[in-house]
Amino acid sequence: MANMIPEETINSVQKSADIVEVIGEYVQLKKQGRNYFGLCPFHGENTPSFSVSADKQIFHCFGCGAGGDVFSFLKQLEGYSFPQAVLVLAEKYHIDIPDDVSHAAVPTSEEGSDDLKMIEAHELSKKFYHHLLVNTKEGQEALDYLQDRGFSNEDIEKFEIGYSLNSWDFMTKFLEKRGFDPEMMAKAGLLVKKESGDGYFDRFRNRIIFPIHDHHGKTVAFSGRSLADNQQPKYMNSPESPLFHKSKLLYHFHQSRVHIRKQERAVLFEGFADVISAVKSGVNEAIATMGTSLTDEHARLIRRNTNEVIICYDSDRAGFEAAQKAAELLIKKDCKVRIAMMPDHLDPDDYIRKFGGDKFKTDVIGASVSFMAFKLQYFKKGKNLSDEGERISYIENVLKEISRLPTALEKEVYIKQLSDEFSLSYDSLQEQLSVYDHNTQQAQKKEAAPKPAVTQTKAKPWRIRPAYENAERTLLAHMVHDPEMIRKVLDRIGLDFNLDEHRAIAAYIYAMYEEGLDVSISKLMGKMNDQALNQILSEIVMGHNDREISEEELSDYTRKILNYRNKSVIREKEEKRQEAERKKDFLAAAALAQEIVKLTRSLK
Repeated sequence: MANMIPEETINSVQKSADIVEVIGEYVQLKKQGRNYFGLCPFHGENTPSFSVSADKQIFHCFGCGAGGDVFSFLKQLEGYSFPQAVLVLAEKYHIDIPDDVSHAAVPTSEEGSDDLKMIEAHELSKKFYHHLLVNTKEGQEALDYLQDRGFSNEDIEKFEIGYSLNSWDFMTKFLEKRGFDPEMMAKAGLLVKKESGDGYFDRFRNRIIFPIHDHHGKTVAFSGRSLADNQQPKYMNSPESPLFHKSKLLYHFHQSRVHIRKQERAVLFEGFADVISAVKSGVNEAIATMGTSLTDEHARLIRRNTNEVIICYDSDRAGFEAAQKAAELLIKKDCKVRIAMMPDHLDPDDYIRKFGGDKFKTDVIGASVSFMAFKLQYFKKGKNLSDEGERISYIENVLKEISRLPTALEKEVYIKQLSDEFSLSYDSLQEQLSVYDHNTQQAQKKEAAPKPAVTQTKAKPWRIRPAYENAERTLLAHMVHDPEMIRKVLDRIGLDFNLDEHRAIAAYIYAMYEEGLDVSISKLMGKMNDQALNQILSEIVMGHNDREISEEELSDYTRKILNYRNKSVIREKEEKRQEAERKKDFLAAAALAQEIVKLTRSLK
C-alpha cells in the first residue's frame, strides 16, 4: 500500500515533518546536549530515557528499545499504517497529495473506515448544532441561557458550543440523508436504537451541546446540558464508543497542551463546565476527566507533559476523596501535586460566576496548598476537636500520614506543627510516629513485592556487548551517512556480519548503495519497513557519534568481526572432525583438520 504514495511525496513529507515537533505534541521534551529527552510514551518510567535527535531525525528509548523515524513513531503510538502516517503528517504540514492517492492510501479495514465515518459524522453534527444555536430562532432560548451565564460570543465560538433541537428524529434523518448508516451512528453514540429494534432516535434533544475532542482535536463525543429544570439528567454524555474512551481522554487537552508546557503545570478539574469557566478566567492550562476518576493512563499522559499538577475539585466529601485518590496516583508518577481548596458548597464553575475569574485565579488557584496541608484540613472536616476522642482520632490520622512522607525534614516540620497546635510533647509524638513508620515500611514492602506480570512494554535489561558486536554496530552507524564507508565494508566484510539483524540491515544498505540511492537513516527505515530492525538501527545510530574512523580502526573492527565468524566456523568444523573420527572416516577427518589449521592461521 505504501507504494501507492509517490516516493517524492513521502520524501517531501519527511523533509517537512520535524520529528522533535511531532513527538513534542505527545511528550514533553527538554534539550540536553544535541538531543532532546523526555518520558517514554511506550512504557512507564519516572526518569527520562526517551531520546530524540533533531540532526538524525530519529528517536530511541534506551529503556524499552522503541525507536525509529517520525513515521515509525506514529505507527507505534497511534497504530497507524505507513500510508496513514504519511497522510496525517501531510495534512499537518500542508503538503498536497492527489485525491486518488489519498483515498487509496487510507486504511481499507472495516474498523478503520468505520472510525473515519464516525469522526466525519461528529464533525458534521458539531457544525450543525453550532449553527442551530447561533443562527436560528429555535436556538435562541439556549443562546439567551448561555449569555445569562456569562458566555460571550467569543466563548461560544472558541468552545464550538451548539444546541440540539427538541425533536426525537431530526438528527437521525439529517445523518441518514447524508449517507450515514444509522446502526453505525448508534455505535458512535450519536443515535439510540429503539428497544423494539425498529428504528433509531436522537440521543440529544433540547440540550446545549458541548463538543468533546480527542487529543488531536477531532470531535469524538458530545455532552448535552439540559435547558429545562425538570429534564434529567442535568448533563448527558456520549456513551463509550470506538472513538470515545473516558479512561484515556482528558477534556480540553488538545488546546491546553501548549499552555501546560508554557506554564510548566496542569490544573485538573472534575468536569468540562469547570474547565470552560477556568479558561474564561485565564487558566488556559485547565483539563478535566470526563465523568470518571483519574486513571493510570490519564496520569501517564499528564506526566509526559509536566511534572506539576494543581487539583481543583468540588468542596464536598466526594470531591475531597476524589482529589486525594487523584493526588496519590499522580505522586506515584513522580508529579508534584498541590490542591486548590474550594469554599464549602461551591464548585469551581459556581465560584467563578459568583466571585469572578480574577478572584478565582488569585484566591483559589494561586492559594493552592501542599498535598499534606490538604489532608490535614480533610481530617478536620466535620470533627469537633474540642472533644477529646475526636481530637485523638484526628492526631492519629495525621501521624499515619506523616509516616508516609519521604524525608525526615518533612516529618519534623509537621510533627512540630502538630505539637504546637495541640500543646503536646514533641517526643511523645515522635515516639508514636516511630510505630506508624514501622507499619508504613512493612506495608510498602508488601506493596513492592513481585506481582503477576501485566501486558506492557518492558524496559530492556542492560548488558555488556562483546567486541565483535560493538564493531558491527560501529560500522553500520558509519555506513548510514558515509557512502565511502559502505564501499569499504562491502569489500572487506560483505554480508559476513555475525548477527542476523546486522546482516539484514547491511543487506538493505548495500542494495540502496548499488541502486545509487541516498542512504539516509529515514530512507533506510522506510525501505526496511520493519519495526524490529528500525528499533535496532535507531539504537545503533543514536548511540554512536559521527566522527570519522581511521583505516587502522576500520581494520581492527574488520578483524574482530571476521575473527569471531571464523572462530564459530572452526568450532563447527571441530565438531564435524570429531564426529568423523568416531565413525572412523579418517580421510574426512584429515581434510577437516587441514581446514581448521588454515582458518586458525587466518585469525593471526
